[in-house]
Amino acid sequence: MLPVTMTPSTPIRTCLVTRREELEEILQLQVANLRDHVSPSQAVREGFVTVAHTLEVLERMHALAPSVIAKDGERLAGYALVMPVEARTFVPILEPMFQLLEKLSWRGRPLREYSYYVMGQVCVAEEYRGQGVFDALYREHRASYGARFDCTVTEVATRNTRSMRAHTRVGFERIETYRDATDEWAVIVLGLREGARE
Repeated sequence: MLPVTMTPSTPIRTCLVTRREELEEILQLQVANLRDHVSPSQAVREGFVTVAHTLEVLERMHALAPSVIAKDGERLAGYALVMPVEARTFVPILEPMFQLLEKLSWRGRPLREYSYYVMGQVCVAEEYRGQGVFDALYREHRASYGARFDCTVTEVATRNTRSMRAHTRVGFERIETYRDATDEWAVIVLGLREGARE
C-alpha cells in the first residue's frame, strides 16, 4: 500500500480490492459519475466515466487481476479498474477498442508484443478531487503490477479535458486518436516499469 496524505489529519491509502463490498462501492461511485448522470457543465469541469459495469463483470475482472482503490478510512475515495486482455469478452461494448489495440504500436513495437492490461476506468469521488488521489492510484498500479505487466492502456474521450490533463500528468503517452459514433477518443499508454522493453 502506498499512503498519500491529503491533509495532516486525513491519510488516504491505496491498495488492491480484497472484498466484494469494495466492488459494490466502486459501482456506486461509477453510477454517480456516468456521463449520462452528470450535467454538461459538470462533465466539462469535473470529468465523467462512460461505461457502466455490473457486479458480475467486476467480480470476473477481479478474479484475473484485482483493481486499485483509494480509501479514506473505510470510505472509497477513488478507483482505477484493471482489465486484463483476457477480460475483453466481459464488456462487449469494448470489443472495438481491443481490436484497435491489436493494430497499434508503442515505442516502436506492436502493442501486442507487450504484456499489458487495459486500465478499465478511473474515477475519484468529488470531495477528493484535486488532492492527489488520481496520481496515487497510478502509483499503486505501478507498484502492484509493474512486475507482471509492461504497461497499461486506456482511452479517454478527448473532450474529457480534466481526465486528459490528469493522464498526461502521470505519464501516459498518446498513441492514437480516433472517432466513433459516440465521441473522439485518445488511446494512451503508461509504462509500468522503468525501461519497459524499450
